[in-house]
Amino acid sequence: MSNLSGSAPFSFSSVKGAELFSYLPAYYETSRVMRADMNTKGHEMDHFYQALEETFQQFFVRTATWGLPRWEAELGIETNLNKPLEQRRAVVESKLRGGGKFSGKLVKNVAAAYERGAVNISFEPAQWAFTITFVDTIGVPPNLSDLQNMIEQIKPAHLVARYVFRYLRIKEIHQQMKIKELDGKKMSDFAGGIHNVE
Repeated sequence: MSNLSGSAPFSFSSVKGAELFSYLPAYYETSRVMRADMNTKGHEMDHFYQALEETFQQFFVRTATWGLPRWEAELGIETNLNKPLEQRRAVVESKLRGGGKFSGKLVKNVAAAYERGAVNISFEPAQWAFTITFVDTIGVPPNLSDLQNMIEQIKPAHLVARYVFRYLRIKEIHQQMKIKELDGKKMSDFAGGIHNVE
């Protein structure tokens, strides 16, 4: 595409600017002035749409960033900026899920909010206890203390909560995993068996 001055064609650096220019009549096709004008206006629109998208994300716990402290304040959760966003989101999500009558389903929903993998819940009535077993997660979840605090808030005081973790075993590694897969594992994933926490 050429322009009237014979210089190099103007390229848009704004997505919205190019879109705005496409709506103009065809006789502006070679106008560098109109292209520059639409590009400048497009940058403003790019920023506006980005701000709208960021604001929209704050309405959902799993995508909230700068709006997360509002969620925490609403639910009475202390804001800890030193924790990773994912862990803070998990605390908020579990608090939202943690209402209602205490049951295995409630515990499972709360635990699943912290660790996106599957968990099993089993009750031992004779021992006044229940056990949360992490099925998909290898090793101890990084935000276990947050989960324990939330479970303490929702469980009856007379019940003891136990936690069972899964670790990689030799039979799961030997002739099963490649070196590249092992490189991505932490040493704490290889504790060599099941570990219980109360």
